[in-house]
Amino acid sequence: MAANNRRMSGKKGAQVGSGGQRRRGLEGKGPTPPAEMRKGHAKQRAAAAKSRRAQGRPQQRRGAGRSTSEMVVGRNPVVEALREGVPASTLYVQQFIDNDERVREALQLAAERGGINLMEAPRPELDRMTNGLNHQGLVLQVPPYEYAHPEDLADAAYDEGADPLIVALDGVTDPRNLGAVVRSVSAFGGHGVVVPERRSAGMTAGAWKTSAGTAARTPVARATNLTRALEAYKKAGITVVGLAADGETELGDLEALDGPVVIVVGSEGKGLSRLVGETCDVRVRIPMPGGAESLNAGVAAGIVLYEAARRRS
Repeated sequence: MAANNRRMSGKKGAQVGSGGQRRRGLEGKGPTPPAEMRKGHAKQRAAAAKSRRAQGRPQQRRGAGRSTSEMVVGRNPVVEALREGVPASTLYVQQFIDNDERVREALQLAAERGGINLMEAPRPELDRMTNGLNHQGLVLQVPPYEYAHPEDLADAAYDEGADPLIVALDGVTDPRNLGAVVRSVSAFGGHGVVVPERRSAGMTAGAWKTSAGTAARTPVARATNLTRALEAYKKAGITVVGLAADGETELGDLEALDGPVVIVVGSEGKGLSRLVGETCDVRVRIPMPGGAESLNAGVAAGIVLYEAARRRS
């Protein structure tokens, strides 16, 4: 009967051999494995991506389309565009134009560069081409820009044996800011800039001029959907870092800049959009002791790119 009472009670006795299990549980798991071996870690994703490339994954060079051609009109804008090396296909000159110093310089610059067609046209034709803008007898045709594909930027970096350093712009609509970012990416050894297809600045003549010629050697990629492009970068082992005034990490504490990284910069007024901000692996703030509320995209990108270049040198 006593045996039956023991079986009916809710108490459980110790299982046979459980003491050995408890001892093993107290022994610990050993030293922490390196970052490249920890599942989910950014460096582990990067190592996996490099392994896939080493196994002969074919390189995909897919252009992301072209922009439309653009007209630069007016004597000063045309001369400035030619000075700054903005790509041009044709220089239109009005018939019987007053041959002042700017006209002569435009003709000389076009001839020295070569590859630019010189066309003489009557004023009504130039009026039609420019939709009645005040062209002052000079019109420069800028050919469509050939955008890269976002994946091409990372592939080109790995081809060089380097970790990708890429800047993505979210909601930046001023071409001068885009040109300034391109210039900073070139100056600090970055591998390109990604812009969304819609509601974003493109590689116009203004962006070319602000880039001070660096757009000729720094590719700009266009993404149909920026969020999906950032997710693809993450799957390839690249850390996506968003700049935000309320970011949880300060720039000086960000270890991800040592490895493959995409720096996402939002607009000066609105910052990062909600979906893009949620896609980022980490949001980073730039300390500003002077009390400024925000920085424009060109300045913010330049600061982070400098920090990345300093750590990689």
